[in-house]
Amino acid sequence: MADTLAGSAHHVTDAAPDVTDTAPEFPMPRAARCPFDPPPGLKELQEQGPLTKVRLQDGSESWLVTRYAEQRAILGDARVSADTDRPGYPTKAGSGDGEGKLSFIMMDDPEHARLRRMVTAPFAIKKVEAMRPAVQRIVDGLIDEMLAGPQPVDLVEAFALPIPSLVICELLGVPYDDHAMFQENTKTMVRTTATPEERGVATRETAGYLAGQLAERLTEPKDDLLSSIAGRIAAGELTHGQATEMALLLLIAGHETTANMIALGTAALLEHPDQLALLRETDDPKLVASAVEELLRYLHITHQGRRRAVTEDIEIAGQVIKAGEGVIMVNEIGNRDPQVFDDPDRLDITRDARRHVAFGFGVHQCLGQPLARMELQVVYGTLYRRIPTLKLACALEDVKFKHDAFIYGIHELPVAW
Repeated sequence: MADTLAGSAHHVTDAAPDVTDTAPEFPMPRAARCPFDPPPGLKELQEQGPLTKVRLQDGSESWLVTRYAEQRAILGDARVSADTDRPGYPTKAGSGDGEGKLSFIMMDDPEHARLRRMVTAPFAIKKVEAMRPAVQRIVDGLIDEMLAGPQPVDLVEAFALPIPSLVICELLGVPYDDHAMFQENTKTMVRTTATPEERGVATRETAGYLAGQLAERLTEPKDDLLSSIAGRIAAGELTHGQATEMALLLLIAGHETTANMIALGTAALLEHPDQLALLRETDDPKLVASAVEELLRYLHITHQGRRRAVTEDIEIAGQVIKAGEGVIMVNEIGNRDPQVFDDPDRLDITRDARRHVAFGFGVHQCLGQPLARMELQVVYGTLYRRIPTLKLACALEDVKFKHDAFIYGIHELPVAW
């Protein structure tokens, strides 16, 4: 996720250097001039080879995987584990004493598969497509409000954040009137500068709220996902704690990630007016869908990589990664691999970018990707057509990017028209 290290300088000692002394730090600092590109240091490592030993903030070492083919190979290998309790699992910067499990995404099969199957149905493509008209109405309504109000306006607050928040609230059955609480708590939970105590308070408050919602569904079920999850409690398939963790994961992932992609994608398109013009002037849904895939490839909101622990020795690209060692797949540079994507640093919404790894790969690939894709298609296919003169209301260098968060994005995006 977000990158906040002060630098990637190597340790210098009088003794002969070992791996710890010479390994670059990870995450690496981003270039301030281009907030959409991976750090230059990642490109250099990718050019040197697919695997590099790196040093994390806590002083431990892990293998950094920078090329596309090797990332997919590892993510699809049953000998690597998503379990944060496994020996060698790479800790995340700013996570204090390490992370607890966030429901099934930090578990392995068969428990991972058992829990994941409980919530797959609402995210099936047919179910998601049935929601498209409702999402279109939400998008059009928010654009109407922006056009009727003063400008400049913060696109994040007025548009990017409400859309996925409204959608996930409707899907889960969480009252949207409570969105201010969970949005503020989510900001604290993903902020790298927050203390463990602050994150704990925010997590407990949101989890307590969801636990209360689940308790209500046990006695008064409704036609929503929380009621379905509560039914698993009643059937003895989930504990109340497991159900709460699952609901928390879906709530956070359902609004924070898509909101950041809406804002980042808009900023990137405004900086590439030729690509924006193609998207603004088209009525071809295939081109809109292509633009979504390309923006998912070109941008990335998880800059600390997908992390795994190796459970058995495996050989990747001629290198043996031993059991008990950690691996980090940096998808933002994997999606810029020139062996897979021609001229990868160029934004081109007409290219076929569907092979990207923005949603991961293998059994842990993102459960909500059909919903995210549909929401982004509606947004990117509507906003610039409805407001053809949309522009930044400040210089790009004055935009407040989320360099202080585990999920990268934009704090505020002032726009006018």
